[in-house]
Amino acid sequence: MGLLIEMPKIQLDQVLLKTWGAKWLGAVASEVNPKNKGAVAPAPKAKKPNRFDKKQGMDFGLVFDVAFGNALATMLGNKVASPINNSLLPPAPDVVEVGKARIVGGIRPQNYDAAYRPDGPRLVYDSKTLNDAGSIRKNWQNMINDLATEASTVHTRFPYCIVVFVIALPRPALLWPQEQALIRTLDRLGSREDELDQHHLAESISLVIWNPEDGSIDMKSPPPDSRLRLETMNDRIYQAYIDRYRNLPPHEIEEAVDVDSEPAADGSGIV
Repeated sequence: MGLLIEMPKIQLDQVLLKTWGAKWLGAVASEVNPKNKGAVAPAPKAKKPNRFDKKQGMDFGLVFDVAFGNALATMLGNKVASPINNSLLPPAPDVVEVGKARIVGGIRPQNYDAAYRPDGPRLVYDSKTLNDAGSIRKNWQNMINDLATEASTVHTRFPYCIVVFVIALPRPALLWPQEQALIRTLDRLGSREDELDQHHLAESISLVIWNPEDGSIDMKSPPPDSRLRLETMNDRIYQAYIDRYRNLPPHEIEEAVDVDSEPAADGSGIV
């Protein structure tokens, strides 16, 4: 049995984010692997600055996925493992999966970026990134629709499952109108309080606005008291998990005691 403890804060490596920021600011695209084994890799192509190319954008999300998985595994007292491709079961009985974890929901099968599913999905997580001004302007509303669908497809089959999202956007690409609209909309969407609440809502959503110049996180937006802050996501997840899975295997945290029973004379507790 693992020991369930409070979930630690999700720690992002500022140096790593700054490294990714240099790629975002730069004009060098992802390295291309050679088609033939042993062949020399072609030189990377150029890209437009102030954005990621497609592969960079996908790889960047791993910064958040790994940080989240490590914090969740600490809470649950278990290890992080990679999912088996397209498998509906984890690779071991009690692990946090970081990678493409496949869940068959009520709407469609869906791959999530992290999951905990010792007896079915108890928690699923996905990260989303929009990486340039044009993408944010054109696609933020479609992203909202995707979040609602991903939450619904899990909750219609597994209403007790905790659904978590992290949204990461670069500060220079985020205009004020989209920023305010996103904060208002994500705050409503991340308000699911219990298993009887609406299916399209998520238990926790964090909006991370990061600065490519130095890898720092904007501490003023969302506001410090917003439930969208990454620094408080761990508290919301821990409370939801305790409410739904307290004292259930594989990590019971206390023994049930019958306070009305009296110990026997021999100390066995059997009268």
